[in-house]
Amino acid sequence: MRLIGHLTEQAAARTFADYLYVQGIENRLEHEKADGWGIWVNSEDELERAAVLLKDFRLNPKDPKYRTESKNAADLRADEEKDQENYRKKVRTRRHLFQPLTPYGFGPLTFALIVVSLAVFALSTFGDDPRAIMSLFITQFNDDSYNTTLPEIRHGEIWRLFTPIFIHWNVAHIFFNMLWLRDLGSMVEGRQSSLHLLLLTAAIAACSNLGQFYFGHGPVFGGMSGVVYGLLGYVWLRGKFDPASGLYLHPSTVTLMIIWFLACYLRIIPNVANTAHAIGLGMGMAWGFLSSLRHR
Repeated sequence: MRLIGHLTEQAAARTFADYLYVQGIENRLEHEKADGWGIWVNSEDELERAAVLLKDFRLNPKDPKYRTESKNAADLRADEEKDQENYRKKVRTRRHLFQPLTPYGFGPLTFALIVVSLAVFALSTFGDDPRAIMSLFITQFNDDSYNTTLPEIRHGEIWRLFTPIFIHWNVAHIFFNMLWLRDLGSMVEGRQSSLHLLLLTAAIAACSNLGQFYFGHGPVFGGMSGVVYGLLGYVWLRGKFDPASGLYLHPSTVTLMIIWFLACYLRIIPNVANTAHAIGLGMGMAWGFLSSLRHR
């Protein structure tokens, strides 16, 4: 989903949104105090066409065709509502399952990641019994003994590259990680897609886990914080250099992120996977900046 422009008047914005809908371009309006009504197009494939239509509308917003199409939009929406009525009666829809805690809703993949993390936390007796989840660590270990060549992964247990992100050690650890994941993951899903979040999560998880294993001295680590820092870095840089993406971090959030990162790195807050944090943050920032270049 991307922003194509703004219209000052609400009535004009709704008329144009209806016109886009009749042309087969799904869209959404969002009120922004500084600029008026933002027009967001769901599919990036329709961006160029929608931008041309918006330019034409601005040149002659009183053209009768816009009001005519606006009426047609109401009829189309009524037909669509009627077609889905029986389905809504039988099946709980995504809207019901994922109530919008934020303007962009609660993403389904974000929800799934949280559920898996909570399940693993319960399985490990709330972090007290890591042996119960040994198959999720990056490699097997026995006290301080482990194989640095990652034999399990080399023999096909590829999931171990990713699954340490689901391991948490105490209530505070999982609570704050899930809180950040809920907001950042849902923002990426709402503004971009679940697939995009999946790619970000998988790539950051694998790299931060490997980095923590080889440079953080051992396999006894876990947590979603490497991914969370990656999402923070991604949203921060992508929003900064590509405002139309709809991704945004308040400056105070960025400041808090940096302070927390330094407090962990300087061991003011002990027993933290600092290498995973650093790699996650660096990857997210690089990904956010590079992905913004094609939209600048």
